[in-house]
Amino acid sequence: MKNGNRETMSYLRDWRQALRAPHVYRVANSTFYIQRQFLALICVLLCVPIFLLIYPFFRNVICTPVTHQSLSQCRYYRYNKTYPATSPVRTSKGITYRIAIVSDLDHDSKALDKKDTWYSLMKTGSLFWNPSTNFLSILWDDRTLVLSSSLAMKARGMELSELITFDGHLLSFDDRTGMIYYIEDNQAYPWVILLDGNGKNPKGFKSEWATVKDEQLYVGSMGKEWTTPSGEYEHNNPQWIKIVSPRGEIHSVNWISNYKRLRQAINIEYPGYMIHESGAWSDIHKSWFFLPRRCSKERYNETKDETMSCNVLLTADENFVDIKVKEIGELIPVRGFSSFKFLPGSEDTIIIALKTEEYQGKTATYIMAFSIDGTIIMPETKVMDKKFEGLEFI
Repeated sequence: MKNGNRETMSYLRDWRQALRAPHVYRVANSTFYIQRQFLALICVLLCVPIFLLIYPFFRNVICTPVTHQSLSQCRYYRYNKTYPATSPVRTSKGITYRIAIVSDLDHDSKALDKKDTWYSLMKTGSLFWNPSTNFLSILWDDRTLVLSSSLAMKARGMELSELITFDGHLLSFDDRTGMIYYIEDNQAYPWVILLDGNGKNPKGFKSEWATVKDEQLYVGSMGKEWTTPSGEYEHNNPQWIKIVSPRGEIHSVNWISNYKRLRQAINIEYPGYMIHESGAWSDIHKSWFFLPRRCSKERYNETKDETMSCNVLLTADENFVDIKVKEIGELIPVRGFSSFKFLPGSEDTIIIALKTEEYQGKTATYIMAFSIDGTIIMPETKVMDKKFEGLEFI
């Protein structure tokens, strides 16, 4: 009987030990004792410091700095390079592109029939180009689209100053609120807000021109010192630019020296001034191109400024060291450049440009085409008696 009790106790002790023992897995002739919770804890403790060590290197592999180091360009972000958004129609006679222009109606942008609503006009059309003969013509659509918004600053808004394709989206810029809109299905949707100067201002950035460089959006203002209507200096906020990433990150860059070099190329020194409303970077030429709207060797005067238009194309290298000047067509003092784009397929040698008039309360818009060597391809042709300041191939 005693022997039976001993055997029973021994059996129960072995059974309890077996329950406490870890699971045993056999692989070939080896045996691994795996305690899952313990191994999971070890893995976590090892992974955290390893991740912290390799993250800076991993980020440098993914993202490479662009010209301004505070923004980075991520290799694994799939930037949409489609341009134009609508495929051109090619025939034996030539190529047809779709184009659009947007208006800056100033005070008239306030809708009279809707409360707290401001609007801009978008006009579309077709541009035909024969590469063999360089013949160019434009046919506008009958319908004019209306883009509206309830966003305003000091009771003004939707004074759109530029159009551009960026990361597959058609963007436009309100020079009153600083808002960048993307246009889709004939509607304007707010994207990001640009603030004046270094970005630490309550006032919206007065956007006037925009271009794409290194898959980043460059947005500039008029490039002159901000003065009173009689020319008294106040600040240099319009001499900053904004660089915006496809993800909406904004960086403010001081461009005072670049703007000064541009006006010095035609012997203008402060208190003289140059006003920019159109600029573009050419990746083909690795150069900046500007068609200034106003050029004056005299101090700014709000009334006289209406007749200070200029007709020069400025081409600068990437660092604004070497700047070339080319006269474009006939100088009409009341008519200045407000937007331009390179003709797709022309290797950035042909420019389509808008010119606008603002004189004694009346406005008008003209469109023309010319080569970067100054040859006029399509003379100035009137669009309509309203001010359009943005042009893009769509």
